[in-house]
Amino acid sequence: MRGFPTSTTGAPSIAVSSIGVACAAALAAALLTLPASAAPARTAQPGAWGGTRSLPLVPLSRERARGTAPEQGLFRAGGERFSLVGVVWDDPDAELHGRVQVRTRSARTGRWSGWQDVGTHNADHGPDPGTAERDTRRARGATAPLWVGDSDGVDIRVRAAGAGGTGRGDTGARGGRTAVPDPPRPPLPAGLHLELVDPGEAPPPEGGPADAPGTGPHSEAARASSVANTDIAAFGATRIPELDKAATERELARLQGPSRGKPYIGPRPAIVTRLGWGADESLREPGFVYTKKLKAVFVHHTSSGDDYTCAEAPSVIRSIQRYHVESMGWRDIGYNFLVDKCGTLYEGRAGGAAKAVLGAHTAGFNSSSMGIAVIGSYGATKPPGAVVTALARLVAWKSGLYGADPRGTTYLTSGGGNLYPKGKKVRLNVISGHRDGFATDCPGASLYAELGTARSGAARYQGR
Repeated sequence: MRGFPTSTTGAPSIAVSSIGVACAAALAAALLTLPASAAPARTAQPGAWGGTRSLPLVPLSRERARGTAPEQGLFRAGGERFSLVGVVWDDPDAELHGRVQVRTRSARTGRWSGWQDVGTHNADHGPDPGTAERDTRRARGATAPLWVGDSDGVDIRVRAAGAGGTGRGDTGARGGRTAVPDPPRPPLPAGLHLELVDPGEAPPPEGGPADAPGTGPHSEAARASSVANTDIAAFGATRIPELDKAATERELARLQGPSRGKPYIGPRPAIVTRLGWGADESLREPGFVYTKKLKAVFVHHTSSGDDYTCAEAPSVIRSIQRYHVESMGWRDIGYNFLVDKCGTLYEGRAGGAAKAVLGAHTAGFNSSSMGIAVIGSYGATKPPGAVVTALARLVAWKSGLYGADPRGTTYLTSGGGNLYPKGKKVRLNVISGHRDGFATDCPGASLYAELGTARSGAARYQGR
């Protein structure tokens, strides 16, 4: 697939993990005619694989609501190749009250899909309020991303809540009907843009064409991500190998020293590394940021839809990485790990799979936690058994590195959010759903219902 350009961003920020201190020390060493008033499209800088095209939405009616059209959209019958879409806006604190629908044209068949809803509430995913990652000028509000497959045409419409009303009737003193204006509706956020994300092709892990400056598997950033995993895998590995329980316990002793008691840790599962799924390391900010502990795990769904094959999962992850970084302005993909519907595990945010990497997944509770996202939407769809097993195995291993009991509870201090005020100590399950820390539907009712099974399974893998 022909890609769009990419960009590099940010300034270094390096902290030391409680695991792999030596490693951390080593790391430190124009097809649309727009009105004249419309904002220009944002286009990223040249790069090797994939990219993002950001196009301003235009009014679909002449009506204005507080200076903003209550219906905005865009139609493009061709020109771009993309596989994931989303909508972003200028103010990350603003909410989109309304409905976003999109249909796309398949690049393979030329047929248009039906209209699909795009999740409008996505502020619950992201960096903690008041942090450098959250307060950067690049941060933007956004819908959830939607995976649409290989496409070359798009039709999108965004409609404010209550838009299109003509007033309701009310009975007057003489029994007649009088026009009563509709109640005020929240305006759409300013600066709405459609994001068309092309995941591109994964770079070859070895050899292949020369990398563009700063990109590819042989770049400095790619080497740094690989070095961060050398405490548990060979440099340049595309997969962290599976270990049995005895080998995992020996590894734990090597990483942390002999344990005074029985080590409760599950056998390490196989994990596809960032190199394995084809992360473009030039997108993320250099350096890694760590949290001091790992006390809790938040389970998410990506809310990107279920219409993907497991072979496409790396492409979905590359698209989400681009959406989080290029479209939403984060330093890297927000999740620490991802799971596809076949149960394959993937390393998420860079910094080392065995380390307590600070993510951007549960606004207000990223510190001392990690986020695992199941790729798909699990409001009404029950997750496959392989997904629940993969969650249990990953948590049994990773929480075991930090002495956490998957069946237990812990306390985290809120960094601020819509459920708990900043500074409040909150008692949470070690394995929690996203909705436990933020008022949200995530990880979907059906996936949330399986967390009890994941807790008992993880404890069993740990030998508890």
